[in-house]
Amino acid sequence: MIRHVIFDLDGTLVDSCEVCVSILTGMIGDRGVKHAIDPVEARLHMSSGGAEMVSALLGPARRHFANDLVDFRARYARHVTKRDSLFPGVAAGLERLHRAGLRLAICSNKPQNLCEKVLADTGLAQYFEVVVGGQPGLRPKPEPDLLRAVTDRLGCAPHEAVFVGDSELDHAVARDAGMAFYLMTYGYADPEWDPGQSACFDCFATFTDALSERIGSVHA
Repeated sequence: MIRHVIFDLDGTLVDSCEVCVSILTGMIGDRGVKHAIDPVEARLHMSSGGAEMVSALLGPARRHFANDLVDFRARYARHVTKRDSLFPGVAAGLERLHRAGLRLAICSNKPQNLCEKVLADTGLAQYFEVVVGGQPGLRPKPEPDLLRAVTDRLGCAPHEAVFVGDSELDHAVARDAGMAFYLMTYGYADPEWDPGQSACFDCFATFTDALSERIGSVHA
């Protein structure tokens, strides 16, 4: 019986592209560089990792690779992520799963402090028993460290959980762990990527219904 549902954060629950573009646009302006970020192109960089995303989108405003990332993350920590950044159906769907008694968790490459802040800002923190974000000593996805930390804290085996994500990284880490995977197609995956036999969903409500049928114990 599936009793644990582990979620990626950005691109799965929260559409963080607009937030990232806003922060990076502020950095560009402060550096006195004339450069506009294409919001459509920006989505293609959202799953490439913070450092690569920041470097790519800053364009001619790039300075020092590591310092740019530090600046971006410091600004992110001061930024309020609005509740309307949630993908449609996420808030109601998580409430439904939580009421059913499922244990919910987050597994994200986003730094731990930013994961916790975004969840608090958007009102989702109450639903998650375990939150594991990027932190010293744990390698980022697709390495197994973060997901293993989640299952260790939940006290569950991989076959007792499902992983819900939006990218190749999420698929790879779930596959290697032997965990069932659900793909949210509205996220930040490479448009050319083939998810194979993964269960795919274009909205959160449809995913919630499918999970309900699988476990046979989640009721509207």
